[in-house]
Amino acid sequence: MSFVSLYTMEGQFLLIDKETEWTSNDVVAFLRGRFKRETKVKKLKIGHAGTLDPFATGLLIVGVGKEATTRLDEFKNLDKTYEATFRLGETSTTQDPEGEITKTNFFGEITLEQAQTVLDNFLGKQKQIPPMHSAKKIKGKRLYELARQGIEIKREACDIEIHHIKLLDFKYPELKMEVKCSTGTYIRQLAQDIGEALGCGAYCLELRRTRIGDYKIEDAIGVKNIDNSK
Repeated sequence: MSFVSLYTMEGQFLLIDKETEWTSNDVVAFLRGRFKRETKVKKLKIGHAGTLDPFATGLLIVGVGKEATTRLDEFKNLDKTYEATFRLGETSTTQDPEGEITKTNFFGEITLEQAQTVLDNFLGKQKQIPPMHSAKKIKGKRLYELARQGIEIKREACDIEIHHIKLLDFKYPELKMEVKCSTGTYIRQLAQDIGEALGCGAYCLELRRTRIGDYKIEDAIGVKNIDNSK
């Protein structure tokens, strides 16, 4: 299957490099408007294969046209690879930079060896509780919608798998890594869990999705560069 630029016939897929501050739905809305203007198609089906948080950047697969949008689940179920930076010694109400940040009472020292040992302990199949600030739906409601109302509900732990965690850089309080994981894995929740395992607390400071299955960020294009891709 070939991934192509915006200016093609319907029924295709786009590899988009999402910028920070854009929601995944912002990207879809922008592309829908641009595509409608270019093709004069009034009713255009368009969707994406897996939400990226507004603070996150990276690979977003967008399907354009009826056939493409019906096949988006094929991409949603693929493994994902991320580059993530966790900030240790602090926690966030949303597990990312957009929440209320609180310094923890940790005054110790985290060594490289300790960090690597904890990361290794998170490899493999495991259970993970979806965070309240996520797009996951429970009984027809997205969790983040409830969280914004100050409502927290019980969530069942889901089966996930961490295929590898590669430590890229560690200069306390920032821990940078590459994570390859199964679909349904929340990196923000992983940050919180790793922070708790280290005994210092943590949240996800930066997040970039670099791969979805075999599809790579190097082959993607930024939304603002669409006009130059003809």
